[in-house]
Amino acid sequence: MQPFNVFPHDSTFDFMRLRLASLVAAALLMVVALGAIPLKGFNFALDFTGGVGVELRYPQAPDVDGVRARLAASGYEDAQVQAFGSGNDLLVRLQADGKQEGGADQAGSIGDAVASAASLDGNPATKMSSAVISAQVGKELAWNGFYALLFVVLGFLAYISARFEWKFAVAAIITTLHDVLICAGWFALSGHEFDLTVLAGILSVMGYSINDTIVVFDRVRENFKSLRVPPREVLNKSINQTLSRTVITSFVALLTVLALYFYGGGSLRGMAEAQMIGIVVGTLSSIFIACPLLLWLGVSKQDLLPKARDEAALARRP
Repeated sequence: MQPFNVFPHDSTFDFMRLRLASLVAAALLMVVALGAIPLKGFNFALDFTGGVGVELRYPQAPDVDGVRARLAASGYEDAQVQAFGSGNDLLVRLQADGKQEGGADQAGSIGDAVASAASLDGNPATKMSSAVISAQVGKELAWNGFYALLFVVLGFLAYISARFEWKFAVAAIITTLHDVLICAGWFALSGHEFDLTVLAGILSVMGYSINDTIVVFDRVRENFKSLRVPPREVLNKSINQTLSRTVITSFVALLTVLALYFYGGGSLRGMAEAQMIGIVVGTLSSIFIACPLLLWLGVSKQDLLPKARDEAALARRP
């Protein structure tokens, strides 16, 4: 049984002919993203800024979107509402501002006001607890996110250097950082709320991007071993052979994330948005950036296997 292919396995698209344009476009997008992050900054959510958290309980399972609409109409436009615990419980989080600063008494009065505003017709809300969330916690979360990003990058670099060679590692890390910067730059430019779920989405983009790139690099290594053609032709052949796999995998993943975006509720929308952008950008980068970077770095057959294995293979030749 032949596998399903969107593109013929022996397609001959000349992707390397576009390498200069694709690398220039990628560099420009990275510059825009790098400029937007410090100049515009992120619209940090309560996870990072601190504020007030209010736990509500309803006699019946509430309509989360209806609660959000009620809160927005009462002046709490930026309130984050999500289900937790049983189906009758909601957690409402409000960002810190002049009205929400203060101690436990202030948090209690805000909680009472939120419970009144969040009550639905025939389904009133009862305040279970309310507390001030320190901005210091948000600062620690931001640093932990940065450390996680750094750890993942270094881990990828070490893994790919061990499995391939340093040129492959450099190309893969640049490609992955490009995808992450585009996602982060989008949230800075759009002003969409940046919370922990968005951070999780961006970290998952790294995993998706590096996985797609390694699939292409594996085929590059196989073709360098079996084909006696210039590196440009090997890279073109490798991209064409994995093109159907890349497109099908990305399409299925995108369908899943679209369902999460439309039906997962407001609390997961930011993560789904980050993943949608990451899937699209990661698919394009594995085709138009990863291999052109390899060619620009001067990849050759000697870079494909660890040196000890290369020397052993050469020693066996007559």
